[in-house]
Amino acid sequence: MKNANQASFDVIVVGAGAAGIMAAITAARQGKRVLLLEKLSKIAAKLKATGGGRCNLTNTLSNEDFMVRFGRNGRFMTPALNALDHKALIAFFADIGVESHAPDGYRVFPVSHSSVSIITALEEEMERLGVCLITSERVEKLEHDGERVCGVSTCEHTYTAPNVILASGGLGYPQLGAEGDGFTIASSVGHKVTELYPAMMPLRTQENWVADCRADTIAKVEIRIDHPKAKAIRAHGDLIFTQNGIRGPVVLDVAREITPLIEKYGTVALLINMTKGLNEEQLRAHIKREIDKHPEQSVLTHMMTLLPESVCRALCSLAQADPDKGFNRLEGVVRDSLIKLLAWTPLTVIGHDGFKMAMITRGGISLKEISPDTMESKILKGLYFCGEVMDLDGPCGGYNLQWSFSSGYLAGFLGEVSTKAL
Repeated sequence: MKNANQASFDVIVVGAGAAGIMAAITAARQGKRVLLLEKLSKIAAKLKATGGGRCNLTNTLSNEDFMVRFGRNGRFMTPALNALDHKALIAFFADIGVESHAPDGYRVFPVSHSSVSIITALEEEMERLGVCLITSERVEKLEHDGERVCGVSTCEHTYTAPNVILASGGLGYPQLGAEGDGFTIASSVGHKVTELYPAMMPLRTQENWVADCRADTIAKVEIRIDHPKAKAIRAHGDLIFTQNGIRGPVVLDVAREITPLIEKYGTVALLINMTKGLNEEQLRAHIKREIDKHPEQSVLTHMMTLLPESVCRALCSLAQADPDKGFNRLEGVVRDSLIKLLAWTPLTVIGHDGFKMAMITRGGISLKEISPDTMESKILKGLYFCGEVMDLDGPCGGYNLQWSFSSGYLAGFLGEVSTKAL
């Protein structure tokens, strides 16, 4: 791409992830002279790893349902999603040569199921538009006159522009370049950064029986947080046991709620339904039907109509139930305990591996100081934000990537709010 021999630019974008690249492309499409700065040697490192390299771009939920999944701050997204929703994002990628589809009717992937196809197309579009890209150069300071930005300084150069878009991401996956640079830069000009927590990550449990169940993935699990401060929180999805805890989509979704509680209380109690939503009464009826059909079979055999053997044996051990006995031969108190464990299995979260295993960051630059209509700072004119650097994060399933693209798109208009489609 073009080198930075121009004296100045119309806009400097800091960070070449999904949000920053979209912001650069949008600004360039409006005829702006754009400089995109990336501290790593290559662009889109985190985007490349998204979805295990398959790149879950977005999902097919309505904007309203989409925002609900982001919690109390979700309404902030309204203007950005109105400007670029999932349909417009799909159309954008089709326009630059990447077709996508939703195999399960919900999650949207490139047809190639490869993030490389996405990154290549974005690189080619920036090349076509004349975006000036400089890699391996870290932005260290925001230049301003107290009222408006006028550029940025790196360890090597100072670049001037009346607009700067901060798209430097959060703290998740530091091996992919996330070091919180944007939080430091924003704080230096008066922006508040909320408390930061790792999110979308595996969790460690106090219970060690989970290690015996590692071979099995449990589908359609519900997790409830059993804590007075979080009674209403639920998550649904597949669960995977690990050597020392739990992971899987349902864990990734609920981790953002758990990490702040761990920091405050030390441990967090969970209740897990692994029987596809069956309650105690329904489980008793299910077991009775199995006994009526096969009265000679063991407790373990009846339970395995609901769960894998390893999990059944673990629950039998917890209830002190002999797995080889017939269900009706168990003591009443043992039967009751086993049914309760089937309905809601308790687990205690005691820790996690911090930001090194976190896909995203919970927290960021306060939304109260950012205009949702333009993504511009309310503190310093000409400063814009997009993506994970802001205090807004969602579950897995294309939510955070859609938000990155939508906020980057809106920021790229530099306050000149446009309703015209990509």
